[in-house]
Amino acid sequence: MQCSWKAVILLALASIAIQYTAIRTLTSKPFQLCPLPSPQNCGLGGQETEPPFERGVGCDDYPFFSINATRKTHILILATTRSGSSFVGQLLNQHQEVFYLFEPLYHVQTTLIPRLSHSRNSADRRVMLGASRDLLRSLYGCDLYFLESYIKPTPTNHTTDKLFRRGASRALCQQPVCDAFGPADVNVEEGDCVKKCAALNMTLATDSCREKRHVAIKSVRVPEIGDLRALVEDPRLNIKVIQLVRDPRGILSSRIETFRDTYRLWRIWRATGRRPYNLDLSQLTVVCEDFLSSVSTGLSHPYWLKGKYMLVRYEDLARNPLLKTKEIYDYLGLPMDKNVEDWIHANTRGSNEPSAKHKFGTVRDSAANAESWRLKLSYDMVEYTQTVCQKVLHQLGYKAVRSAEELKNMSLSLVQDKTFVTFL
Repeated sequence: MQCSWKAVILLALASIAIQYTAIRTLTSKPFQLCPLPSPQNCGLGGQETEPPFERGVGCDDYPFFSINATRKTHILILATTRSGSSFVGQLLNQHQEVFYLFEPLYHVQTTLIPRLSHSRNSADRRVMLGASRDLLRSLYGCDLYFLESYIKPTPTNHTTDKLFRRGASRALCQQPVCDAFGPADVNVEEGDCVKKCAALNMTLATDSCREKRHVAIKSVRVPEIGDLRALVEDPRLNIKVIQLVRDPRGILSSRIETFRDTYRLWRIWRATGRRPYNLDLSQLTVVCEDFLSSVSTGLSHPYWLKGKYMLVRYEDLARNPLLKTKEIYDYLGLPMDKNVEDWIHANTRGSNEPSAKHKFGTVRDSAANAESWRLKLSYDMVEYTQTVCQKVLHQLGYKAVRSAEELKNMSLSLVQDKTFVTFL
């Protein structure tokens, strides 16, 4: 259906007004965007089409607008706590052309809703998600100054020592951001980075980000892929989402071991065999609900996720880390350099080093760790998890057990061979 000239003008004016308002809200610096003269932007037919966005005829007529001509790849690892996201983040962090940030949305959460990390309140959720999308958009544009609004205490002269897990990012532990290590220092320990590097200069960090060809961010603070649609469809960005999932029974077991105070009642259930009456079951059910909603959206292949969504099971990555990592890099369209391969060989085998026991550590025997939860959870806890998470377990290819004996029989894997075709 052809758009009338009035509809074209109205839509163009509305689009420019919305973009201007959003940009003025997000950053003090002017963001450049080239409007399209394409009639496909009218979108008055019922058909869902993804309009092309590329620099072309008419861009030179708008001196204040341009697009991301370099086409950086903006990578987002979408995960939940204790699902293996730190491991996946490091697979990208090792690449020389990737600027990686570890959980920058931590600062949004602690500033806006510090005691409501698992809040299901719709108002809290909207506030958190809105601020998170705004921050992600700015960070992908290498505007790290925007992050300062959420760091407490507020950085002085764009300098801070309060960036969460700064040492987990190679780029923030190397020159020009940090002079304590040289080019030969390939594998800098996170603790050494924090001790030896001076306070983080956000200006130098911004420069480092701009010099890299790609930006990767890990987050466990966005519930589901649908919450990111506005970001994915933003033509200024080149978003690639890696959704990492794990058997909810394994996530529960890992959280019980790691967050001992928060999951104290779960430990009581495991030790006594009796479920406490005041147990917060949402600590489990929320994971399964978000997984089910997000994965269902991703695997339904909506047009706005074409070429932008890949589903990865932690267990597949743990059993075949090199093969699965190559698949991830193929999806991203990036070459997997030698640093990544060397890191995989060094970090997917057993270790008795203290760093292997850190709650966010990545040095471990990944294959043995994938189903180790079966030796830690009681059968009644597993049975309950299978009941409330039945749909997502089936969808992701995780087998249920029917007895305590079957649960402890480690010769029988509970991970089905299942292929999730990436929507390209």
